[in-house]
Formats: sequence, C-alpha cells, structure tokens
Amino acid sequence: MFRISQYMREIISPTPMAAKRAPSGPVVIWNLIRRCNLNCKHCYSISADTDFPGELSKDEIFAVMADLSAFGVPVLILSGGEPLLRPDIFEISAKAKDMGFYVGLSTNGTLIDERNIDAIQAADYNYVGISLDGIGATHDAFRRHEGAYAASVKGARLCQDAGIKVGLRFTMTLDNAHELPNLLAMVDEEQIDKFYLSHLNYAGRGNRNRADDAQHTTTRQAMDLLFDTAWEHAQRGLETEFVSGNNDADGVYLLFWLRQRFPDRPELLAHMQEKLVQWGGNSSGVNVANIDNLGNVHPDTMWWHYDLGNVRQRPFSEIWPDTTDPIMAGLKQSPRQIKGRCGGCQYFAICGGNTRVRALQLTGDPWAEDPACYLTNQEIGIEAGGERLTVTPYKRERQHALGS
Repeated sequence: MFRISQYMREIISPTPMAAKRAPSGPVVIWNLIRRCNLNCKHCYSISADTDFPGELSKDEIFAVMADLSAFGVPVLILSGGEPLLRPDIFEISAKAKDMGFYVGLSTNGTLIDERNIDAIQAADYNYVGISLDGIGATHDAFRRHEGAYAASVKGARLCQDAGIKVGLRFTMTLDNAHELPNLLAMVDEEQIDKFYLSHLNYAGRGNRNRADDAQHTTTRQAMDLLFDTAWEHAQRGLETEFVSGNNDADGVYLLFWLRQRFPDRPELLAHMQEKLVQWGGNSSGVNVANIDNLGNVHPDTMWWHYDLGNVRQRPFSEIWPDTTDPIMAGLKQSPRQIKGRCGGCQYFAICGGNTRVRALQLTGDPWAEDPACYLTNQEIGIEAGGERLTVTPYKRERQHALGS
C-alpha cells in the first residue's frame, strides 16, 4: 500500500530520515468466508452466493490467531467473500481485539443496516473499508446487483454516525475510471476518512477481465488527480488518508509529480526521494500475507492460485519464513531479481519491481517485468529492449539532478 497523504504532509513538514524499522510481522488479510451476496467483475476470490465447504471453524480461527499473535502479526483485515455473512464474525472480531490486533473489516457494505450497526460499533473495528466502483448505476453494473450502491452508501453513513472510521475502496478499470472525480468529490462531501485506489490486479475474475485494465495514459491522469486531491486536503489541514495499491510505480510517479510541482525546492525533492527509497515498494510475501477461507496461505490476496501451505497442517509462523519455496525465496530476496524493464529501471529501489502476479499471469514468469508499469522507457532510463540508457547514475541524480 502506498500512503500518498503521508508524503503530502512531508511537503508541508518534512521529518528527519530515521533508520528503517521492519514491522514485527506481516499484515494478514484473512478471507474468513468465500460466500458473497454480490458477484463482482473484479473479485479475486471468485466468490458467489453459496456456501463453500471446508472453511475454517471458529475454534480453528482462534488457534491460528494465537499463532499469529505470538509471531508478531500486528494487523488483521477480516475479509471475504462478504465477512458479514459469517454468523460468528463478531465473536471472531472480539477475540481479535482482545488479543491486541489492529482489526479492519473489509466489506461491500450492503449488509450494514439498522439491525447490525450496534454490533458493528461494539466490535470496535479500527477501520471499516467499503468498496465502491463508481456512482449509482456504474457501481451496480460492476457489482451485478441493482441497488448495491444505495445500500453501500447507507452502510458507510451508518458507520460514520456510529463513530467508526470509514474508508472507500475503488478498483479502477477503463470502464469506471471516469468515476474517479465523482468518488473523490464524495469523499470530500461525505467527510470520508480514507480513500484507497486499487489498480486492477490480474487475479480471480480480475484476471478474466484484464482486457479492461486501465490503459497507461488513463492511469497517469488518475494518479495526477489523486495526488492533486491529496495535496489539497493536506493544505487544508484535513486528516483524510489517500492511498493506492497494486501498482508500486505510483511511488516513482509521485517523484515526477513533485518535480513538476516544486522544481525550485531541490532539497525537498532529494528528501522525498530518500523517503520513497526507504518505503521500497512492493512487499508481497514480506510484509503482506493472506490466509484464505480454507486456511491456505498466499503471498498476498492476488496469489490465490499459489499455496505456500495450510494452517491446518502447519502453523503460519512456520510457513511464512520458509524460503525453501521458490516464490517466497524470490519475494524475500532484497533486492529482488527482476527481468526486463523493471530490472533495468533506475528507480527500482523505489518500487521494488512492482507486482509479480501480473507478470506471472501474462508471461508465466513471476520475475518478468510488470506489464502494468505506466512509466515510459525514457522516464525510467532504459531502451525498449530493457537495457539501461546512458543516464546519470541513480545516486548522483538523487543528490543533484532533482532540481533541474
């Protein structure tokens, strides 16, 4: 996840560089249930409104949570399917809170109503994320359910009224990119706490619909608007969080945005580049993990086709650090050994080679270049064949060329 607002606040009040601290454990996104009342075009878990056999029981989930806690996992994001369809969701949530996890609920929002809002409030979630794909009919078409938009907005408002931190998640494709300005306006008007733009990743039904992936020009325009909006909110002193995910080229593109905005502040640009390098880009298999409804562990939520092990047979705390698996060995290698444009990119230290699952889905090679990088060869300092151009070395550029 790329925390855009964090960098916008750095423009206003730069903070000293400090030693990079590794988190105590990965953020775990946990698909507790695969059943969902919707049938979304870009669903990575290919959920449906039916019960799926073999899902972890409540007692099994509690045992896994104990292992996660001992392993140092700080954050649990409870997801689905639709997690509110799980009858014991509030028992699981209460147990997670009692164990000291930061707990988020990832929902489509349609099932939040007057009958369960008190229970949702009592669960004391640190954050409730609700997915929207646009306004009105656009959202309903993506969710393949008439009335889904109205129900999700109602759910978000009920959470706000209950004092719960609420975020909107938007997965962008060519079919709904035009809705981004409307959703950003909604964030402002409704005083939404957080907005997450997810670039379409090639997994589940998202893989089937990858022909709809937003073209690179559209992506650049969207990121310009997102950066501009986040900067405006920062200048107004608002605490709104704007983040993006599933395309770590966003970090490099922010550097380009800063160069255009602040060409007369070379010291700020050098500072921001150092901050972006410290962020380091993609962390699938390192700081982000996924457990699916059957207990299979994956490098992140977009890797459901690739199992690292199952928590019924082996504790997560043993599965996660095991680099005998070739995918995990490659993901945990620093720097990762990536081919093509990514391998020759002069900004590799910022994005870390971007998202590996897209490369795998299109080429069969998880270490190929990411096909969704929207930066040009000239911008990243390489020729079309992936060879580096004769450019100013990376470290010298960081020190001298940012103000030019």
